[in-house]
Amino acid sequence: MSKKKFRKNYKPSREESQNGQVRAKKHLGQHFLKDENVARKIGDTLSLSGYDLVLEIGPGMGVLTKFLLEKDTEVHVVEIDTESVEYLNANYLQLHGRIHEQDFLKYDLKQIFGDRPFAITGNFPYNISSQIVFKALAMRDQIPEFSGMFQKEVAQRICEKEGSKTYGILSVLTQAFYDAEYLFTVPPSVFNPPPKVDSGVLRLTRKKDYHLACDEALFFRIVKTAFQQRRKTLRNSLKSLNLPDTLREDAIFGKRPEQLSTQDFISLTLKIEPYAISN
Repeated sequence: MSKKKFRKNYKPSREESQNGQVRAKKHLGQHFLKDENVARKIGDTLSLSGYDLVLEIGPGMGVLTKFLLEKDTEVHVVEIDTESVEYLNANYLQLHGRIHEQDFLKYDLKQIFGDRPFAITGNFPYNISSQIVFKALAMRDQIPEFSGMFQKEVAQRICEKEGSKTYGILSVLTQAFYDAEYLFTVPPSVFNPPPKVDSGVLRLTRKKDYHLACDEALFFRIVKTAFQQRRKTLRNSLKSLNLPDTLREDAIFGKRPEQLSTQDFISLTLKIEPYAISN
């Protein structure tokens, strides 16, 4: 299908007609990456090892997409913005049939991939970036690799280790299943419109053995409950679990959640498991 024929029913917006670009929408948290060198670097963060499918979230006008399309992989994109979808359909013919106009957080990705493994990447909208990570964690059996751009402080938080004030729920839950690497910082000037903060690119590589030795649902519950009152010791922050006093005398309960490594939280969950089952 020729580009000219494919454009026949394409109707650019007034803003696009004026400047040749899709209008960034504040309510969608859009900041379009315009630096192709940065886009190429993000594309190169994926190893393409152990999978041959890639999902890009929020491609916008495709500055990252075009570098992904150069690789030996099948690229799909999910985009909620109709204007961006129209632009991609008109300008990236090789994506035809693989542009999914959906809300990533609500969309059942099995409709695209079934049970096949795939990687996720993208320049993620800041306002939903943490939720994107949580959804990826829920699908960890199918996602061996995850990379992309976040607000810098969020990317750092995901990769942070215990002992830091920024270490929290995202850090523990992500690192329980993935090795997290903070790769590089990106300044506001490479975006249109520029955000008010720096951005950071990270890579998550699923661990070879990513199945926890404890009850995973209880692990999630304990981590989230503990950090809801992060300034308190676990003895106080986990009161809602109604644990016996004899267990709460264990030394680990005298620590605050930010002092515990991911492995410590797994050990804590194993200690609590016998009592949680009976409650």
